[in-house]
Amino acid sequence: MKRVGQLSILITFAICVFIAIGCHRKPIVESESANIIETIKIDSSLFQVGPCEPSICISPINTDIVVAGSILDKFYFSQDGGKTWNISRLKSTHGVYGDPVIRMDSNNNIYYAHLANPTGRAYQDEEFLNKIVVQKSTDLGKTWNNGTYPECDSIKDHDKQWLYIPDGTNEVLMSWTEFDKYASKDTKDRSRILFSISDDGAETWSPAVAISDLEGDCIDGDLTTEGALPIKTADGSIYVSWSFDSKIYLDKSSDGGKTWGVDKVIATQPGGWTFDVPAIGRCNGMPIIDSDSSNGSHKGTMYINWADQRNGVEDTDIWLAKSTDNGESWSDPIRVNDDAPGKHQFFSWMDVDPSTGYIYIVFYDRRAYDDAQTDVYLAYSKDGGQTFINQKISEKPFTPNTNVFFGDYNDISAVNGIIRPVWTVANGGALSVHTALKEIK
Repeated sequence: MKRVGQLSILITFAICVFIAIGCHRKPIVESESANIIETIKIDSSLFQVGPCEPSICISPINTDIVVAGSILDKFYFSQDGGKTWNISRLKSTHGVYGDPVIRMDSNNNIYYAHLANPTGRAYQDEEFLNKIVVQKSTDLGKTWNNGTYPECDSIKDHDKQWLYIPDGTNEVLMSWTEFDKYASKDTKDRSRILFSISDDGAETWSPAVAISDLEGDCIDGDLTTEGALPIKTADGSIYVSWSFDSKIYLDKSSDGGKTWGVDKVIATQPGGWTFDVPAIGRCNGMPIIDSDSSNGSHKGTMYINWADQRNGVEDTDIWLAKSTDNGESWSDPIRVNDDAPGKHQFFSWMDVDPSTGYIYIVFYDRRAYDDAQTDVYLAYSKDGGQTFINQKISEKPFTPNTNVFFGDYNDISAVNGIIRPVWTVANGGALSVHTALKEIK
């Protein structure tokens, strides 16, 4: 997100180290005793900014092709299922300024959404973050267009976007937060959730429309409307979820995003979407929404995943709620992490495999330690979120440093039983981005 702006000058001097690690064993196929997963380091840097905030996507038509991105402008490409990676950097006259979100469509086109900084002067210029840009590659990342964007108020700041591409379509859905003025404490400056859709593969976009009934402040905290994610379900309905004022909201459009209903509170988030975790400069529990598009027994079920501190400031947990009636009603929160109370789990992300309907959630976990040492866990459910199996997927713990920008999110992608989570590791002043090779059939 944009808060790296004050440190971005360091990127100019960053040395990107590509580490291609050969794979000497096949990815593990899940069994009752399987507990080791091969971890692959994708990218690393000795500097205080990036790589972090990674996003990842498996091709929906060829699971050997995996793409990823990290701040500020990194693109990663693998054609062997994530065992080895090539690194390049995006360029655009609009400016490539972080918050990467990377997705692929059923034609193997790649979409890379990011923040804008057209002048390169960051906070010194009113054009900083004046839009959300989506760059497209039709040749697996060899070349990229300059980027397109929805029409919006370019005087305001635009931040924290996410993309969703419905299976087998040329549609690209995007939602994000618009700030009247980012970080302003003036009560007249407000924030709101915006939405736009492209029906031609991100060549053109509908004008951005505000969909949140309530506006927040611009401080970038729990009283700011933030964390918007869109999805489209099988009946053509579009949903967007976000957090605001210790609650998780959902809105629905039945006409392709032209008009929207009344915001619905679908879960409480005690303590808010921002909270403190030791050794993390800032932490959040923004919600992730997805639905089951498989032909399995839970087809059509919608899921929301988030983190909060309802059990105390020393006990951050990962939660899931689900709806089986198109978002009209939602279950009570289901605790995803299965450890004893009293430890931190945070920065979760979720994906639902469209072939099986299995739910996959990646998160950081400190259940094994009394200090800030941190592992990475994968939780998955084969029964529609009723129960979860927790599995450690990192090879060794790391201890983050509050003074090093760690980012605001990770990501995970699941296609046909192939699962590729992606996360940031901090060791001293070094940051690195990792994935794990995981299969569950």
